[in-house]
Amino acid sequence: MPFKSLWTFTVLILTFSLGFADDDHEMEEFLKREYSLSKPYQGVGSLGSSHWELMGDAMVTTEQVRLTPDKQSRQGAVWSRIPCHLKDWEMQVHFKIHGQGKKNLNGDGLAIWYTKERMQKGPVFGNKDNFTGLGVFVDSYPNEEKQLERIFPFVLAMVGNGSISYDHERDGRTTELGGCNAMVRNLKHDAFLFIRYVRRRLTVMIDIDGQHEWRDCLDIPGVRLPQGYYFGASAITGDLSDNHDIISLKLYQLTVLRSQKEEQEEEEDVITIPSVDNLELLRLVQTEEGMSGISIFFTVLFSMLGCVFLAVIGMVVYSHWNESRRKRFY
Repeated sequence: MPFKSLWTFTVLILTFSLGFADDDHEMEEFLKREYSLSKPYQGVGSLGSSHWELMGDAMVTTEQVRLTPDKQSRQGAVWSRIPCHLKDWEMQVHFKIHGQGKKNLNGDGLAIWYTKERMQKGPVFGNKDNFTGLGVFVDSYPNEEKQLERIFPFVLAMVGNGSISYDHERDGRTTELGGCNAMVRNLKHDAFLFIRYVRRRLTVMIDIDGQHEWRDCLDIPGVRLPQGYYFGASAITGDLSDNHDIISLKLYQLTVLRSQKEEQEEEEDVITIPSVDNLELLRLVQTEEGMSGISIFFTVLFSMLGCVFLAVIGMVVYSHWNESRRKRFY
């Protein structure tokens, strides 16, 4: 392994180790109803009578908030009217993506937001581009051609500072913090997404197998999100479509024990712009890991072709040599 890569991995391992140490701190959680959305959705979308507001093609039924119907060129969203000032929180999303389209003939996906802006239509899963804050995307359609290593639907996270664009052509790979594949379409059981932000560490997990067990998706320390942003969910369809449904958004306040020194350090280090520590190192490792598989594949392929080529040349040379030897002998 090159020295640069070894140094990169060492730094990241130390960073992640510090992040994992956070689990040793005691936590308590409390459901915050003012930031949560669940049945029977009383007053959702009504002016001034609900904590949540609908946008675009979104509509409320008795069973879900449907962000988009299974029709082309639709986009919709539901946004909290109240900014969240919690320091540590956990969002549990109960959702459903389903439609008539067959595999790879469906789209485009939904997103869960914690952003400075709200109620702004746009191309990023129904929300504006160049957003400020956190987006967790359930991307159900691959836009990038000739990609081999990623299976869709795919869950990924991105932190934006207001000037970073989401790269549709590459399915957000240039700005993602990490992610995992999640076969969430047309499930017969419930699908859940878990987003936790505690001690500046972002954790995303999924429960999509009907086993009531969380599966790791990404875990990134050093994520800096300001307080006072808004929660929301949005979805979009294009030439391909799906029903994108939110059954519930449940936000829990996490009470984390901190030392006096930690409290003082956090008070002095006020976060005003969303960012991620060691982001370039993280992307460098992801790039090297992604390239390593491709490199190995082509190395093996060209090695095999080289062996075949040498074998053919050897056989031709041996045939000529044997023929020349036979002629000399006779």
